[in-house]
Amino acid sequence: MELSKKTTILFSPQLHNRLAQLASEKHVSLGELVRSACEKEYGLYSDETRLNAVRRLAKLDLPVDETCTMKEQSVPTPEDLSP
Repeated sequence: MELSKKTTILFSPQLHNRLAQLASEKHVSLGELVRSACEKEYGLYSDETRLNAVRRLAKLDLPVDETCTMKEQSVPTPEDLSP
């Protein structure tokens, strides 16, 4: 990923120290830690990341039934809700 835009963010000393410590523990830069947090919080993932997620989901071998059967299995009947 090309990094070509710069933003200045002011943190309190305590928050900066904690973030720097976390970055060190994760073996990433403080900038990478903040970028990753922004992507996770706001869903700003690249097309490549989204495509990889779809590929991983497509590889899953999950039991899937017909739509009407799954609805029957997931929505309780009135009898099931009665005491």
